[in-house]
Amino acid sequence: MRALFLPLSLGLCLIALPVTAQSLSGQADVIDGDTLALRGEQTRIRLYGVDAPEGKQTCNDAEGKRYLCGSRAADALATLIGRNGRVTCHEEDRDRYGRVVAVCHANGRDINGELIRQGWAVEYGQYSDGRYSNEEAEARQAKRGLWVGTFVKPWDWRRGERLPSEAAGETAGSAERKCDIKGNISGSGRIYHVPGSRHYENTQINEVSGERWFCSEDEAKAAGWRAPRG
Repeated sequence: MRALFLPLSLGLCLIALPVTAQSLSGQADVIDGDTLALRGEQTRIRLYGVDAPEGKQTCNDAEGKRYLCGSRAADALATLIGRNGRVTCHEEDRDRYGRVVAVCHANGRDINGELIRQGWAVEYGQYSDGRYSNEEAEARQAKRGLWVGTFVKPWDWRRGERLPSEAAGETAGSAERKCDIKGNISGSGRIYHVPGSRHYENTQINEVSGERWFCSEDEAKAAGWRAPRG
């Protein structure tokens, strides 16, 4: 039997076509610990069931020392994706910002679950179906990543909750910043600028838009930034 393909409208009869979830694949750039951008795609991808520390969030390690856990989470995600940077993402939902909320795979692994299992993100229980609860329990018990020290859950951090050490650091201001390489995003791509370089002083960092500070050039390169050309 020949398949019949109906037009969208036949006279006064309108046919509603079902909307199917997208599958997206391509080269990915890490925006933060739970957000990706596919090259050539305008829509950003939010990892389903995952909530990672915010870009400028700090946590305490096992010795009680502060570190940039938001940056470490983004680095962990970049490592999971690997050098070829290719991911395949299957849409689960859309968030209020219009981002695709998806489960993504790279190098044969579910990177959503793996990021939680490594301890660099927690399960976003409010919006997930509990599928990564085992990974979080494993990370917590093994004291991996964030769980080796103390931290504020990302959703509480966004509401203003802070560790005592972090609140004191925010009061002290940017003088305490130890990472001074600027990760800028422009029409030329993701470019990092080291202190003393040509455009360093004039480069402003807007962390809300995905720009970042790095502690080393290797860290910047691993996250998908490059040195200026020329």
